[in-house]
Amino acid sequence: MATLKDDVKAFIVRALACFDSPTDVCRQVKEEFGLDVTKQQVSAYHPERRVAKDLSEKWRTIFDETRKKFLEDVSTIPIASQAFRLRALNRMYERVHGQGNMALAAQLIEQAAKESGGSFTNRREMTGKDGAPLIPAKSAQEMTDDELAAYIGASGARAVDSPQG
Repeated sequence: MATLKDDVKAFIVRALACFDSPTDVCRQVKEEFGLDVTKQQVSAYHPERRVAKDLSEKWRTIFDETRKKFLEDVSTIPIASQAFRLRALNRMYERVHGQGNMALAAQLIEQAAKESGGSFTNRREMTGKDGAPLIPAKSAQEMTDDELAAYIGASGARAVDSPQG
């Protein structure tokens, strides 16, 4: 197991901070630096692992800063962008359409429609009719007799004789 240079160590720490698995990091180090590293060697740079108990404060700080930035800014991840996803779906559609796979092409069209239509967001419109502000519902005690009668009539609920009357 060869001693790693600081640039390789930094690469490993940053990749682990971005939730890459040790196996993926080994492959990335091989591609980027031409070095063969083991999963155990990579895991030694993950401060949340037991094998990294002796990891220096320098690498722990880099890990923590990278993890924080990664979690705060998803815009650096291409697939988080709607334009990226639609472009990828378009490339897939063109490929399968050219191959004559109409069933998959139809599924990709549906997926793109959902994507562009906002089906995969957690946004909800929080307004009343025609964009008016929401009016909080009144409790039965706050309603006038006419409002209560209209509510009971609209909801199909049965009126119960009150003990007062």
